[in-house]
Amino acid sequence: MATDFFERQDQARRSTKWLVILFVLGVIGIVGATMVVTWFVTQAMNPAREMVANGPEWPEGFDNPLDQSAEEVAIPLGTGGAALLLIVGGSLFKVAQLSGGGHVVAESLQGRRIHSDTTDAVERRLLNVVEEMALASGVPVPPVFLLDREPAINAFAAGYSPSDAVVAVTRGTAEHLSRDELQGVVAHEFSHILNGDMRLNIRLIGVLHGILLLGLIGRIVFRMAANSGGSRSSRDNKGNAAIYFLLIGLAVMALGFLGTLMGNIIKAALSRQREYLADASAVQFTRNPTGLAGALKRIGSAVTGSKLQAANASEASHLFFAQGVWEGLTSLTATHPPLPARIKRLEPQWDGSFEMPPVTPKTFNNPAPRTGAIPVPGLAAGGIAGAAAALATAAAATDAPAIVPGGAPAEVVPLAVVAKAADQVGDPQEAHRKYAAALVSSLPPLVRDSVHETYGARAVVFGLLADKDREIRSKQLKRLRELATPDIVDLTNKLLPYIDLLDVRARLPLVDMALPSLRAMSGSQYKEFLTCFKELVAADNRLGLFEWTLYRVLLRHLTPQFEKTAAPRIAYYGLQKMGPQCSVLLSTLAYADNRVDEAPKALARGAEKLPGLAVKLLTPEECGLDQLSKALDDLSRVADKKRRPLVAACAAVICADREVTVAEAELLRGVCDMLDCPMPPLLPGGPATFAHDSVAS
Repeated sequence: MATDFFERQDQARRSTKWLVILFVLGVIGIVGATMVVTWFVTQAMNPAREMVANGPEWPEGFDNPLDQSAEEVAIPLGTGGAALLLIVGGSLFKVAQLSGGGHVVAESLQGRRIHSDTTDAVERRLLNVVEEMALASGVPVPPVFLLDREPAINAFAAGYSPSDAVVAVTRGTAEHLSRDELQGVVAHEFSHILNGDMRLNIRLIGVLHGILLLGLIGRIVFRMAANSGGSRSSRDNKGNAAIYFLLIGLAVMALGFLGTLMGNIIKAALSRQREYLADASAVQFTRNPTGLAGALKRIGSAVTGSKLQAANASEASHLFFAQGVWEGLTSLTATHPPLPARIKRLEPQWDGSFEMPPVTPKTFNNPAPRTGAIPVPGLAAGGIAGAAAALATAAAATDAPAIVPGGAPAEVVPLAVVAKAADQVGDPQEAHRKYAAALVSSLPPLVRDSVHETYGARAVVFGLLADKDREIRSKQLKRLRELATPDIVDLTNKLLPYIDLLDVRARLPLVDMALPSLRAMSGSQYKEFLTCFKELVAADNRLGLFEWTLYRVLLRHLTPQFEKTAAPRIAYYGLQKMGPQCSVLLSTLAYADNRVDEAPKALARGAEKLPGLAVKLLTPEECGLDQLSKALDDLSRVADKKRRPLVAACAAVICADREVTVAEAELLRGVCDMLDCPMPPLLPGGPATFAHDSVAS
């Protein structure tokens, strides 16, 4: 792709500014039109008056607008003000309604949340694909919604940030696509999450709601007048009043049509090109353009196509994978490029036919064979030597990257990979997806099954926080027995032997995997979980930096589900005032490996990436976990493009001693998560393998 994560995020924010400008222009146009229409209606309802002497000749029945009484001027001004209040009030109401995040959009379209422990084969396949994509992207696994009543092939992602994002697909998508095609669709939606489109799209729904509301009110007024006034007798003025009421309804409907047209033009202007970008990102992610192209072809050949039946589909039309509603006869209001144009970019030799072979049980459950599987050694107990041998065999058969252990679990990540970590933020590749799939399959079955269930996910998280020291762990488990239900305590004890033997690279993904199940907790379960969670942390007075990172990442993504939190906003457009915060972060990383003597050198390497910024090495006491927490909160609100050198500085500190352990690499990924910079797993061979795809051109 031609642009990186930080540039794409910045472009999305600039599009948000254009959205505000276009909204203001649209409101001015509608309010002005409302005042003009009101003036003509009031003139039509008033008896004709004599024209002003020497004035222009106005049509019979209309007065010179310069010869109006205060009352006659007040009526158009009043209706204009009412229209303004209606539009602004409607938009503010919708924005407040959508503040709950992506699940509000999914539920408004009659979506049903799929629970992580489902046994339905169709739903299980969908969850597995979404989970793989999330782990490969470095974002928390989002809740998945199924639109049961929609036979069409379509999907969308919605939310303000990865913390409140959801992925939703129609019943047609879940049932009628092969696994490769489903992966292409899901990868397309994850591209919207990573590119910043998701945040723009949900704001677009809220802002345009007020404009579209005018047309809805016009239709209501028109129906009321038609039903109540048509049979009135003309013996008195009631019949005329009904006619005027009908005219008012028609006028408001016309204004509503103008508002709808403006709203659709705004959506089309901001959405169409970003669909091409999402297609290109999806191909880069899956390395399989035929999968995404196949899904588009099935839409073209399906009777139901991609059109949704939900009543609210029109207001969310710009969110969908493909055109979800009728958008007129011209491309002026089309939120998506034509299907043939999208397919042609993916398959330049396409012959124009939408015919596709039927989906078989084999293609439904398994991706088409392209490369060998990638075993991931060291992720589960035992089997390390065998995994190494299998890995060597796979490496000979495929060009995909692998982590090769040298007689022991792979504990080192190449410097070249970590040094270019900023280039990999928000830029997942097919190798990352394969790695994620191998990681999940390498987990002990008990751990893998437990993390997909509400009770089990809590036990897995408690197990991840259990200290290695027996005395501290005993204290933690005692406190857990006092606060948690017996079944969770028993399951935690049962899981501990397996969790203790997990490789460090599986711990952060396990937190991400647990989030969908944890988000399904009731309010009381959340309070109990949060109490136990914090008590386990408090019981370990020497909480390590990596364990603290897991703690912070989980709370950051889980809290918005149960507590009212503000949508993330940019507060700083540069790093000029962030010297103290950068000093805390880089000093903490410099001390991460207890390398006190090497800390000055490590910090100096990081400071080189932040020219013009006063960064100094703090004492260990000055960069404790509380100070680090506040520093990361501030730095996460820095403008997107300015966070790139910050990520590069963190990577430089970690690379300063010329050796990066897997634990340090995972720590860097956790820090990037808290900076709103989703980083895929740092795989050996990354920069060489992850070449940008030309399909974006």
